Amino acid sequence: MPRTEFIATGFHVPDRVVTNDELSRMMDTSDEWIRQRSGIRTRHWVSDGETGASLARAATLKALARASLKPSDLDCIVYCTCTPDHFEPGNGVFLERELGLTDIPAIDVRNQCSGFIYGLSVADAWIRTGQYRRVLLVGAEVHSRGLDKTTRGRDTAVLFGDGAGVAILGPTDDPRRGVLSTHLFADGRHAEKLWVDAPGLAHDPYISEELIREGRHRAVMDGRDVFKFASILMPQSVVAALQANCITPADVTLLVPHQANRRIMEMVQKAIGLRDDQVYVNIEKYGNTTAASIPIALDEALCEGRLERGDLLVLTAFGSGFTWASAAVRW
Repeated sequence: MPRTEFIATGFHVPDRVVTNDELSRMMDTSDEWIRQRSGIRTRHWVSDGETGASLARAATLKALARASLKPSDLDCIVYCTCTPDHFEPGNGVFLERELGLTDIPAIDVRNQCSGFIYGLSVADAWIRTGQYRRVLLVGAEVHSRGLDKTTRGRDTAVLFGDGAGVAILGPTDDPRRGVLSTHLFADGRHAEKLWVDAPGLAHDPYISEELIREGRHRAVMDGRDVFKFASILMPQSVVAALQANCITPADVTLLVPHQANRRIMEMVQKAIGLRDDQVYVNIEKYGNTTAASIPIALDEALCEGRLERGDLLVLTAFGSGFTWASAAVRW
């Protein structure tokens, strides 16, 4: 049975850069307050006419060009997002249309910050079994249009950015390369600690003036509990990946964690026992782009020469649900 290899990656963020100082003119916050609590200095927000699908298309075209492939070479799209352009259908079909394709399957994965690794697990299974050969794995988000950009919403509004990252995946017979394992976890007992309540069909009507007035269409987060659980469960997921493959922290070339909060990533690094050069962090530039954060960081790391063939890559994420996940990849 073949393994799944990363053929090419790509990412795209909007041109508009939003600084902490700009946010301080919208709400009661400051550059120092944001940097101390999250490590974020800037984030990118979409402008008129940009959508999640258009960001994903731009990232996809970059990856295709690097691989010397055409959109018609793709067999399937796995689109991971928590900010779809429309209530339905999923964004995968809109990206398919943007790429000029008409006859390949598209599936949307709604696992928020863990989405890219959950999607990787799905794509890996399809490739290993031979169902599809060229899978486009996408993480793309447009958070900025859903944020409460007032003091009431500052705890979440300062954190999130927009962007898209993709990976083109395919089979390899090289036993020294490819996805070694993926590890997926969830615990719905904590679902309301990080969620967007509406619109949703648990309500009748599923959207109303009252729901909007109460702000239930905005992301709500219990920051203290999210921080606590992420700091514990992300390291545990990394340990699961290491143990499954009989490898040690010293064997890891690069850990690319979900970019949620610099302090969380520092705690994960400390818990695993990794050096600074073994962890990739770019949250200061892009903020939290949920499902897009790992592929954006991975593409930047590759462009900077942080990974070479044969290196060991580990991915980990934690987010709404709660869901968390990890993966080990021999590059």
